[in-house]
Amino acid sequence: MNRSTFKITKMDCPSEEQLIRMKLEPLTEVRRIDFDIPDRRIVVYHDGDSSIIDSALAALQLGSTLEHTETTHDLTGENTDAGDKKLLRMVLAINAAFFVAEMTAGLLANSMGLVADSLDMLADAIVYGMSLAAIGGAMTRKKLIARLSGYFQLVLALAGLAEVVHRFATNEGIPQHTTMIVVSLFALTGNAASLYLLHKRRSKEAHMEASYIFTSNDVIANIGVVLAGVVVYVTQNALPDLVIGTLVFFLVVRGAVRILQLAK
Repeated sequence: MNRSTFKITKMDCPSEEQLIRMKLEPLTEVRRIDFDIPDRRIVVYHDGDSSIIDSALAALQLGSTLEHTETTHDLTGENTDAGDKKLLRMVLAINAAFFVAEMTAGLLANSMGLVADSLDMLADAIVYGMSLAAIGGAMTRKKLIARLSGYFQLVLALAGLAEVVHRFATNEGIPQHTTMIVVSLFALTGNAASLYLLHKRRSKEAHMEASYIFTSNDVIANIGVVLAGVVVYVTQNALPDLVIGTLVFFLVVRGAVRILQLAK
């Protein structure tokens, strides 16, 4: 058996991790894949030479480079599936709950920033759900989940962007800044709780590391909505809410497109 290490320069979020996993796991030569997402490297345990794996990775256009291949007989690893499933269900529940809360509050408070942030929470929940499917899940089922989730997320994000354009053109009024700030702070607390749970376990499994990094990035979006609420209060202008809403909607669209790649 061989162990090949690849540098993946564009592997920076859960979508790329899932994309690589879906591309390589069906190959009969591949026996195991270990991910080091912070360092953007993967280690593939496989039979035969690395040319088939190298070609499969190159087809993804993620900037993959084979660093070295060596012979090994070590394929040991701790089975952490049960613990990972329990943790992922917890953070999935947190993000799903805050999606509903932020969406409701955003509509009531006339805030596109909150609506956009709620879709970001939905994107998190989708990623955690896909991570759960990655643990012993069938490839066909995971691709179906990716396709349905990606289209649903994309439609909602594009509808949100259309609403931002409409509100910018019609000047429909100032959002409730207090609701923006308070609800976003609660969402920030939810993401912080998810981060704590993920950090406490700090599993080296790919889907767990990806979930950790993804949630870390979402904290920035929560803080952005809080700051937009403060600026709305100071300026008495809806523009900061529309700007942050647009930025987060584009992030959701980017995530949806990457998720749809998984279904190919």
